[in-house]
Amino acid sequence: MGHVEDALTAQSVRIAGHGGDEIEAYLAEPMGEGPFGAVVVIHHMPGYDRATKEITRRFAAAGYLAICPNLHFREGRGTASPEDAAAACRAAGGVPDDRLVGDVEGAARHLRSHPSCNGRVGVIGYCSGGRQAFLAACSLPLDACVVCYGAFIVGTPPAEMPMRATPLLGMAARLSCPVLGLFGADDRFPSPEQVAELDAELTRLGKPHEFHSYEGAGHAFFAVDRPSYRVEAANDGWERIWDFFGRHLGG
Repeated sequence: MGHVEDALTAQSVRIAGHGGDEIEAYLAEPMGEGPFGAVVVIHHMPGYDRATKEITRRFAAAGYLAICPNLHFREGRGTASPEDAAAACRAAGGVPDDRLVGDVEGAARHLRSHPSCNGRVGVIGYCSGGRQAFLAACSLPLDACVVCYGAFIVGTPPAEMPMRATPLLGMAARLSCPVLGLFGADDRFPSPEQVAELDAELTRLGKPHEFHSYEGAGHAFFAVDRPSYRVEAANDGWERIWDFFGRHLGG
């Protein structure tokens, strides 16, 4: 996939999430009839923010239907900002796993019902969303999964981190699709040792996966608006994402 800024449309929509709840989502569509592969974008813990919406539009510019469900929508009712909604969700211990799966399932259903969707849906997540992308791929029939420095797939959060996150390694046998993992060698969550443990388990299970770790990069190296941004790692990571989704989603 190239990086040509093709014409696209983007708008907030309402979709049916977990338990039939109506939640907000951000939908970005390439212009044209398609058919297009589709991507569910799982936002990071800071929330359903401008940076994640830009990523969602980037997928549409590259020829994918893309949707980002607002995982903090329920906590955010009546709040003025994504930051407030994210804070409320963190205070409650984070997004419950069953709710996450239901919301991603609703987002994938919305994409598959789109007239220009080719029927193939992938998922990508960053930070806590990387763990959630892996959880979704172990829980739902998906076609490709990208994990960007997903913490606590292996291991549990330290006591000072106010989040629920049970390890997911035991679910790996249920993985429904190939995985691309992009990690920073200087990250602590996940650490290189945790990445190696996940790699070994997926290899043992015969699950197709491609892992890449970047020297000199820590957590959140894709985040252009944060000091953690590492341009060479991010650029290489995007090239790998385009190649991976191109092969598995037919975009």
